[in-house]
Amino acid sequence: MGVKPAIGRKTNKNPPFFSHEFVIQNHADIVSCVVMVFLVGLMVQSTSPVASLFISLHHNVTGVEPTRESPKGEPYSYEAGWKDACAVFFYSLVCIVMHAIIQEYFLDKISKKFHLSKSRLSSLNESGQLVVFQLVTLVWGGDAILREGFIFNISQLWDGYPNHPMSFLLKLWWVVQAAYWIHTIPELYFQRVKKDEWSGRITHAAVAFAFVGLAYGFKFQRVGVCLIVLHALAEFVAHSYRLNSILRGEREDYLDKLLGVLNGVVFVAVRLCSLVLGVLTFYFGAAGAAPLLLRVGALCLLVSFQVYLMFNFISEAIKQRQEARQLAQSRPKKEKKEKPRKEKVKKVQTEDSDLPEVDQNTNKTLRQRQATVKTK
Repeated sequence: MGVKPAIGRKTNKNPPFFSHEFVIQNHADIVSCVVMVFLVGLMVQSTSPVASLFISLHHNVTGVEPTRESPKGEPYSYEAGWKDACAVFFYSLVCIVMHAIIQEYFLDKISKKFHLSKSRLSSLNESGQLVVFQLVTLVWGGDAILREGFIFNISQLWDGYPNHPMSFLLKLWWVVQAAYWIHTIPELYFQRVKKDEWSGRITHAAVAFAFVGLAYGFKFQRVGVCLIVLHALAEFVAHSYRLNSILRGEREDYLDKLLGVLNGVVFVAVRLCSLVLGVLTFYFGAAGAAPLLLRVGALCLLVSFQVYLMFNFISEAIKQRQEARQLAQSRPKKEKKEKPRKEKVKKVQTEDSDLPEVDQNTNKTLRQRQATVKTK
C-alpha cells in the first residue's frame, strides 16, 4: 500500500531501493511490516516480554484475573508510568498505517473526483485526516466519560487527587492521543507537504502533544479527557466546515451557511465550557489536594490557550467579513453600467404606449420606412 505521488510530479515506476521515492511510495508497507514483527514477537516465548512492553499496557494497580471461584475476575485499573513511552511508539506506527489507508482509499479518490488545485489538495488532506481523528476522539472519549460517570458526578474530577487510576479503555485513549500527534511529524515527509507549511503543522502537533503529556504526567487525566473531548467537538465542526468550503469552491449554498453558524456557536460554547470546567477543577475542586503552584500554572495555561484560540477566531471572522464587503461593493458597479441601456429601451416603449393605437401603428411604419431608406 503506497502513497500516490503528488499531482504534477513525474516519478519513476520502479524507484531504486532505499531511495527517498521508494520510502515515500511504500512507507505504509514498510511500517506495517515493522508492526507485524512486534505482533509475531508477542507469540514467541523468548521475545514475548520485549514485545509486550510495546503492545500491552503496563503499570496496573488493581485487578484480578478470572478464576474458578470468580469467573469474571476484577477489571484492571492503571496509572501513568515510564513504560507508556514504549506503547506510544508502537501505536504511532499503527497511526501511520491508518493514515495511509484513509489517504489512499478516501481522500485520493475525492481529490480525483473534484480536480482540486495543489493548495486545496493540501488543505483537503489535512482537514480530512483531522476530521476522522477528532471524530474518533469525540466518540471514544465521550464513551469513557459516560462509563466513568464524570458527567453525572463532576466532583470525581478532583476527588481523591492524585490517586486517579484509569480503566483500560481510558489509558489506551491517552496513549493513542499522544501517538497520533507524534506520527504527524514523519507524515510531513511521507505526504510531501511543502516546507512552507512545516512550521505551522509542527507547532500545532507540539502544542497538542505538550497538553496531552502535561495532563497525563501530572495525573489530571480525568479533567484532561473532558477538556480534550470538548476541544475535539469544536475541531470536528470547524474542519467539517473547512472541507465543505474546499469542495464547493466559490459557490454558496444553504449547507455552507448552516455550518458557518454552527461553527461559531459551537466554538464559543466550547471555550466557555472549558473555562468553567478549568476554574471548577483547578481553583475550587483541587484546592486541598494539589499544590498551589501546580493549580495556578495549569489554570493560567488553560485560560491563555482559550483566549488565544478566541482571538484567532475573532480575527479570522473579521477578515472574512471585510472580504465579503469588498465583493458586495464591487458587484453593484457592474449593474450600474448596464442600467442606462435598459432605460433607453423603456423610454421608447413608454412614449409609444401613451399614444392611441392608430398613432402607434403610424410610428411603427415611419420607423420601418426610415430603416429601409438608410439601407438603400
